[in-house]
This record gives sequence, C-alpha cells and structure tokens, in this order.
Amino acid sequence: MSEFEISSEYDLELERVVSAIKDRNVKRVLIQLPDGLKPLANKIQEFIEEKTNAKVMIWAGSCFGACDTPEVKGVDLLIQWGHSEWL
Repeated sequence: MSEFEISSEYDLELERVVSAIKDRNVKRVLIQLPDGLKPLANKIQEFIEEKTNAKVMIWAGSCFGACDTPEVKGVDLLIQWGHSEWL
C-alpha cells in the first residue's frame, strides 16, 4: 500500500511520519484525525505499522484543532492531522 492509495486528496506526509518514528525509535503511536479524515484511519494505521515496528492506536474521540490533544498514558508519540496546512 502506498501513501497515494490511502488518499490522493490530501498530502498526509506519511513517509515523513515513518521517518520520525524510526528516527526516534518510537514504539507506541497515537494518531488523531478530524472527522473528515477518520475514514482513512485504518489505512493510515496499516501503512505506518507495515513500515515501522510501532504499534499505532487511533483516537476515536473529538478533534477540534491542535489544542484538542488527548491525554493518553503510555504513548510515545501523538500525531495529529487536519484539513488545513499548518502555518
């Protein structure tokens, strides 16, 4: 599965995510997506897990922007995606 197969509508920068996970030797990742991207959550999880040794968990709760971060123990890295470019 390629990043393009996951979504050609958005640039999710998944290869960048994979590099960050490998560089930091991350074991547990939590991904947080806005509602419009949640249908892609399983594909994103599979892509990351196939390319790294990390276990990926999906935050199913709300996501109203970068300030809406879940407080979850036992996670090494939180990755948030949104619909708009971060400036």
